Amino acid sequence: MFKKRILMALCLGISACALTGCAVPARKVVLSTDRIYPAIGPYSQMIGYGNHIYFSGLIALNREGTAIEGATTAEQTRRVLEYIGEGLASQGLSYDDVLSSTVYLQDLNDFAAMNAVYAEFFKKDPPARSTIQVARIPRDARVEIAIVAARR
Repeated sequence: MFKKRILMALCLGISACALTGCAVPARKVVLSTDRIYPAIGPYSQMIGYGNHIYFSGLIALNREGTAIEGATTAEQTRRVLEYIGEGLASQGLSYDDVLSSTVYLQDLNDFAAMNAVYAEFFKKDPPARSTIQVARIPRDARVEIAIVAARR
């Protein structure tokens, strides 16, 4: 009787997968690219999990990871979003594949400056977004952005 129940459960699971198109269980994959500065701590640039790519927060460091590029929030936002574009491209993705973003601002009074640049990169169907003022960002950057993207 027990074997019959297990066999039935397996058959139902296989049938459900065949009908719904469920994929093989996802696993964590560490991803990186030399198009973005190397990680400056114990974290990965990106993590793939199934069809999703999770980006660590990016700041406006130069490619060597030694100095901030851009004095204003607008300049730093542009640099960060360019890095995001490079990271997306390294995975065969584009800004259209971004599902959500989290923007960390040193000063929420700079929201309009960040938002104007952000709008240049996400012109149609922008991702869900949260924007948060924080006390301090690594390397005293003015803005940090983390995203989640998905392969189609």
